[in-house]
Amino acid sequence: MTESFLPTLNGVTTSVCRVLECLRDAGHEAVVIAPHPAPPTFAGFPVHTVASVPVRQFPVGLPTGEVEEVLAAFGPDVVHVASPFVVGARGLAAATRLGLPAVAVYQTDMASYLRQHGRGPAGRAASRAAWRWIRRIHGQAGLTLAPSTSALQDLRDHGVPRTALWGRGVDAGLFHPGWRQDARTRALRRTLAPGGELLLGYVGRLAPEKELDRLAALATVPGTRLVLVGDGPSREHLGASLAEAVAASPGRPTLPPVFLGRREGEELARAYAALDVFVHTGTRETFGQTLQEAAASGLAVVAPARGGPLDLVAHGRTGLLFDPDDPGALERQVRTLIDPAHGAALRAALGDAAYRQVSSRSWPALVAQLLDHYAAVAAGEGARAA
Repeated sequence: MTESFLPTLNGVTTSVCRVLECLRDAGHEAVVIAPHPAPPTFAGFPVHTVASVPVRQFPVGLPTGEVEEVLAAFGPDVVHVASPFVVGARGLAAATRLGLPAVAVYQTDMASYLRQHGRGPAGRAASRAAWRWIRRIHGQAGLTLAPSTSALQDLRDHGVPRTALWGRGVDAGLFHPGWRQDARTRALRRTLAPGGELLLGYVGRLAPEKELDRLAALATVPGTRLVLVGDGPSREHLGASLAEAVAASPGRPTLPPVFLGRREGEELARAYAALDVFVHTGTRETFGQTLQEAAASGLAVVAPARGGPLDLVAHGRTGLLFDPDDPGALERQVRTLIDPAHGAALRAALGDAAYRQVSSRSWPALVAQLLDHYAAVAAGEGARAA
């Protein structure tokens, strides 16, 4: 059961799809419950959709009685609930009533998002209410899995019981440095960097919680161009604000930013491979899947020293971290990577180390760990697994 599924693309959808593919390959049976709209099947498994309402271009599933009916009809050994908040909360309650063991996967820092969107006391109150709801939801699961040590500590600090660490895999068969030699990748790079500019890229949802306004600080970095891959409610605002930042910088040292829109599969892999530096801006990430995909592509990455990226980026070895509370820190780290004297060698060293680090994080290996968690919870040993 998932709060997000195809055609919506984000970290939750990606991890659910990869888990389902690995379950299929291992010979398991599954049924998917997801918000409408969604494809009727995925990886050979039926997909049951529940009614949804759009919230900031995101379909939010409604907690209808269908959830319990589907679970009762299928009779699973384990209920896997991805990023539960609305329909997932109904799913966990239904699993409890039906006596079905459940594993909840914590992926979205909803409390921080609410605090960000609500200013002052109202935001703080909304955040506290969200944590009460999260604690109530996850308290019904036999085990809650967090994707990073930061997220795991947040859960424990807020009283969520029976927690354990479970990371994310990366599709090394799709994302790899070999794409740099692809003819279409080279053609894309020539289009994006006609004057030999260095390409600073971001991949992901274009939304306020991703804090993409930080990219405006890179407008004054000469000889570079910003490339954004993805879509979302902030697309129009970002287009205007980043273009204005470039135009207002003295001497206009960079080309206007370019938005490539949503890309999937090989086209997404080519977009990563066309870049020189991957820049991640959000401080509220429970993990940071695009950081792994960039690393698998052999890219040097720059990310905030907060949240999920702390598990993924070893500063000075597999990438660079910046202090998100220092307004000039992001620009300084990027300038380090594009320095004419040493930047190219540093980018190559960091990208190679990052690639080697993530090469063992395959989805089959991560799903093997997940199956162990399933087995423990199904045997009534959720507390021991935690």
